[in-house]
Amino acid sequence: MKRYGPWLIAVVCAWAVLVSLRPAKERTFRFSEFGKLPVLLEGRVQPLDSVARNSLLQLRSKQSLALDKGHQLGATEWLLELMAKPENADARKVFRIDHPEVKGLLKLAETEQDFSFNDISRSLDEIEKQAKRVHEIDEKLRSPFEKQVLKLYENALLYKRLKNSLKPETTADFAVELKEFQASIQPGVTAVRSQQAGQQFSQEAFDKILEYLSHYDLMAKVAYPLLIPPQDGAQAPDNWENIGTSLMASVRSEKIHPAVVYYATMASAYRGGNTGDFNDAVTDYHNWLSERLSRAVNKGGREYLFNRFEPFYKATAIYVFAFLFACFSWFNMSDWLRRSGFYLMILAWLVHTTGLIFRMVLEGRPPVTNLYSSAIFIGWGAVILGMVLERLYHDGIGTVVGSSMGFITQIIAHNLALGGDTMIMLRAVLDTNFWLATHVVVVTLGYASTFMAGFLAIVYLVRGFFTTTLNEATSKALSRMVYGIICFAALFSFVGTVLGGIWADQSWGRFWGWDPKENGALIIVIWNALILHARWGGMIRERGLMNLAIFGNIVTSFSWFGVNMLEIGLHSYGFIDSAKTSLLLFDASQLLLIVLGLLPLQYWRSFRKRMASSAPTKLPGSAEPATSAG
Repeated sequence: MKRYGPWLIAVVCAWAVLVSLRPAKERTFRFSEFGKLPVLLEGRVQPLDSVARNSLLQLRSKQSLALDKGHQLGATEWLLELMAKPENADARKVFRIDHPEVKGLLKLAETEQDFSFNDISRSLDEIEKQAKRVHEIDEKLRSPFEKQVLKLYENALLYKRLKNSLKPETTADFAVELKEFQASIQPGVTAVRSQQAGQQFSQEAFDKILEYLSHYDLMAKVAYPLLIPPQDGAQAPDNWENIGTSLMASVRSEKIHPAVVYYATMASAYRGGNTGDFNDAVTDYHNWLSERLSRAVNKGGREYLFNRFEPFYKATAIYVFAFLFACFSWFNMSDWLRRSGFYLMILAWLVHTTGLIFRMVLEGRPPVTNLYSSAIFIGWGAVILGMVLERLYHDGIGTVVGSSMGFITQIIAHNLALGGDTMIMLRAVLDTNFWLATHVVVVTLGYASTFMAGFLAIVYLVRGFFTTTLNEATSKALSRMVYGIICFAALFSFVGTVLGGIWADQSWGRFWGWDPKENGALIIVIWNALILHARWGGMIRERGLMNLAIFGNIVTSFSWFGVNMLEIGLHSYGFIDSAKTSLLLFDASQLLLIVLGLLPLQYWRSFRKRMASSAPTKLPGSAEPATSAG
């Protein structure tokens, strides 16, 4: 067990990851094929599965919907139900509401957190009224209650837009309605033209065409994703339309877009429980698209596979197991537990790397393009450093720090994903892949290594203050690790900042503008240089080095997130108001650790043990303690 156990554990986890890639067996509706269909949203082509997952994340912070008896409703199936059978979807508890005052305003049960559209529909007027009031208040002055009300209003609006994206929500059989609409176009247009010319016209045909157009005009205004691609196979995003806009245009051409017919067939077949017609319509539409927009179809399929694989979620779970194995190895000094944690960290990093490469292929961009991807990349870089340290020192420290940073950055990324699509580009900046691939990647590696040094310092402090496991050899090893990584961090943060200046000169015509993000990057460089000079000048020793490294976590977190929360400057992108509290709590925790690190050594358990073990002993029958010389 001690010899082959670590390998066996890693192989089992790897097998579990690979098994998840098997295609799902669908005996009824082919939801997976429907989820692969490409649409246009947020300026990029993506599958309906991504629309569904990102929408659920915004509504309830999860990518699936819990049902009774432990069952789950997948994101794509939920989206299809919402668009085709909205009366069923309205009873699903998809809205998450935590704030007690918001629940009180809407007269909802205080003990629950998840609510359906039916639960909040009777209060939509009040929600809209409150949202309009909150919009008039400066963002910085809004109370938590007002922010939650505004978020609920935006979620309800998103829900309504999705509901009217495939068909009018009040339409029962869209396929039949479409045929009737097709038949009404020619007489209806004739009646409208006659009425405008002051001639006799058919009132019935006139009223009928206007009734249809009123429904489709609403869809044209509120529909969320653009489902209808260009018929000529043009790749430009501007040529996509939503179904409402396409149907309004069909009045002029007197021809309904084939994609609308396919979608109408899918909606009616799903609503009527007709599995065969639904699957045939999905297949036929897929074939029709493949002949005209093969690139969009292929991208939709690849992104669907990426969504189903969920590499970052799986890497997070494996990082947790790696962390636990490495921590347990410290308690009983078991090498096979340490090796198990190390192998699991390598496996998690491989899954993490696969996800990074997959995203790069899907985006056609370098690994760092926004705050979400920066969190993913920082964790990836930190794990590499952890693996190197573990390979050099074989003491579990590299695994504990690397896996914990991998896990923490994945959690940060998950919370950043709650704002919507994570594959859109940064708001400012970015007109060349070359500078994106150099400046952002290098400076992000500087962030990762500075954090790595800070987390190693936390291990030093926690083990030294709270346990007796920090012996002299371990403390010296940690000191060497932190020093070496700070050297690495200083280099990368400096080079990355200079490359950023060159990029700014190319993009904005100036090398440096004292933008908050630029200042943050410079502060990291200065702080790492300060630590190195203090060490070289003998002003700090082990504990001083560790305390300064921990404060580096505060400096880096401010440069990474804090400057975005200032809401000023060219780099003020990815702002998440809820992160303010988390950032302040993190900074407070680092300050508390520094306070503990400044306490005299007699309060540190490991140093008390070390001093006790090195104190001179008293020989039996002697009045004076024996010296080391005897």
